[in-house]
Amino acid sequence: MKRYKTVLTIAGSDSSGGAGIQADIKTITYFKCYAMSVITALTAQNTQEVKSIFNTTPKFIREQLNTTCSDIKPDSIKIGMLSDKKIIQEISKFIDNYKISKVVLDPVMVSTSGYLLLKKSAISSLTKNLITKSMIITPNLKEAEILTNTKINSKDDMINAIQILEKIGAKNILIKGLIKNGKIFDCLFIKKNKKIHFFESGIIKSKNTHGTGCTLSSAIASNLALGEDILNSVKKSRNYIKRAIIKGSLYKIGKGSGPVYHF
Repeated sequence: MKRYKTVLTIAGSDSSGGAGIQADIKTITYFKCYAMSVITALTAQNTQEVKSIFNTTPKFIREQLNTTCSDIKPDSIKIGMLSDKKIIQEISKFIDNYKISKVVLDPVMVSTSGYLLLKKSAISSLTKNLITKSMIITPNLKEAEILTNTKINSKDDMINAIQILEKIGAKNILIKGLIKNGKIFDCLFIKKNKKIHFFESGIIKSKNTHGTGCTLSSAIASNLALGEDILNSVKKSRNYIKRAIIKGSLYKIGKGSGPVYHF
């Protein structure tokens, strides 16, 4: 019998289908892995705004995790939207209990439309309980600034933020989205050899960027499940999201920031 590589996404649901659990499942399926999901919150949102959020209880998150993974153990997990510290603590216990090493943490804090997705009181819990247990974290520029309490305006600032994140326990780190001189820069730190890699790309003129962070992090989790190392996982996932944004611009979905093309 053939066996899928299995990827568990732990994240919020996007009712418009472009981000969160929905984007993760589409991405994981694209990479021919088997997608499982644990929903941390239900959101009422579209391409223009997040209208409201209904959080799943920590107890029900625990039941989703244990019921799913006692039957199908994930080869990797991707963690996205987490709203409060009790939910974070439940997921931290789950990682310990199931001894999962391939953990991708996308520290979702603020939506594109400016809606606060993570309570400020939960940031220290995120750092203590999940950043230290993740194989790689994938903050965008704003999230990295919040986590490090610094401003990031240059490549040197990105390196400084990485050094701060490493000191608080992060292992492999991908900071995304520095825009300079008509280019976008991502910065990857690999703990094993202490190397820093800069990725440079042109700015893609597209309104279809809804769910890019969710899509990239679940792509990395999929590639890790398939046996790729950190560097190749990031490279393949960046190529995928670049194509997804470009192809997404060909489709008109919604009145605001539309979704990328996952397929």
